[in-house]
Amino acid sequence: MDIKKFFGNWIVKNVLLAIVFVLAFVFLANLLLSAVTQHNKELVVPDFTNMTYDEARQAAAKAGVRVLVTDSVYVKRLRPGAVYLQTPKAGDHVKRGRRIRLTTNTLVPKEVVMPSLVGFSMRQAKAELVRAGLTLGRLIYVRDIATNNVLRQQRGGVDIKAGTRLASGTTINLVVGLSPNDNMTVVPKLTGRQYLHAVDQTLESSLNVGKLHFDETVKTYADSVSAFVYQQRPASSEKVRMGSEITMSLTTDPSKLPVQSSKK
Repeated sequence: MDIKKFFGNWIVKNVLLAIVFVLAFVFLANLLLSAVTQHNKELVVPDFTNMTYDEARQAAAKAGVRVLVTDSVYVKRLRPGAVYLQTPKAGDHVKRGRRIRLTTNTLVPKEVVMPSLVGFSMRQAKAELVRAGLTLGRLIYVRDIATNNVLRQQRGGVDIKAGTRLASGTTINLVVGLSPNDNMTVVPKLTGRQYLHAVDQTLESSLNVGKLHFDETVKTYADSVSAFVYQQRPASSEKVRMGSEITMSLTTDPSKLPVQSSKK
């Protein structure tokens, strides 16, 4: 067969041009789709804690995400308008353009309603408290067959009824069950974590925050919120009884952080 004659045929030429056009269109479409959706590309969520909304918005724009204030609580000593909590948390991986929900500090505490937490698991109760604008304080373990189930809810050592109106940010302690056959937990790794994240991780692990030692770099409450854990006792991975306390040493000096734990 004469190759030149074959490819010189106008029908063959049109078919080949159509194939090239389709391939080019598919390639460009995939390229455009990848650019728009940032396919297989994820960003690390910055830490907006203690920033004002304007500061958080600027930091978010640089990082490729967006921020939105969805709630507010009252936190003593934290400057008004400062970010107290964020979802997703700092260090999480998200797609470009993801909206990060912020909880900021108000000048005057608003009133919220105490939910009914009895019968909930500890983690469910913690989530409900956050949703209601309240703060989980201590986990008080008592002997009961239902490990980590809430038996009572208290404020200042006194039982508090569901429906009670409270100032947002009020600390609520939970009395939870502890079976003699299921009472151990693993100490989480807190070194390198920021204060609020370390507290959250401690409670998630069925433990309590013990003594806090702030070094000379921590002079204000805002500094304490920004501080990182550089030492902890007991050490991570140890098995301890639920409700045990973890002692933390915190600093704002990054040089004190263990190299392997410097990432949050």
